[in-house]
Amino acid sequence: MPVAELGPVVLDCPDPRALARFYADVLGGTVEGEGDWVDLRLPGGRALAFQAAPGFVPPKWPAPDDSQQFHLDLDVKDLDAAEKAVLELGARPLDAEDRTGTFRVYADPAGHPFCLCAC
Repeated sequence: MPVAELGPVVLDCPDPRALARFYADVLGGTVEGEGDWVDLRLPGGRALAFQAAPGFVPPKWPAPDDSQQFHLDLDVKDLDAAEKAVLELGARPLDAEDRTGTFRVYADPAGHPFCLCAC
């Protein structure tokens, strides 16, 4: 019997509502809340949460001497179309050297790394 169930994944950021809106535009779902804590309720019952972090410093990627702490893998059917969409929403590529594989790495507007993965 498990001890716990996984709750929402929580991302520290400077502007919780803005980052929740970015991920809602990427993943769908409903943004709920204001202020220092905002939830994104995703289709299927999953959730992401965004917490205000004064003095937030985004992780560095790639940086062998600094941890990226975590990243999200987002499955997509068409890498090129998904890339175009996330760039228009404010993401920036982190792996500009390699565009031929089955995944691509980006930073969200607050600097958290995430991958688009061909499924």
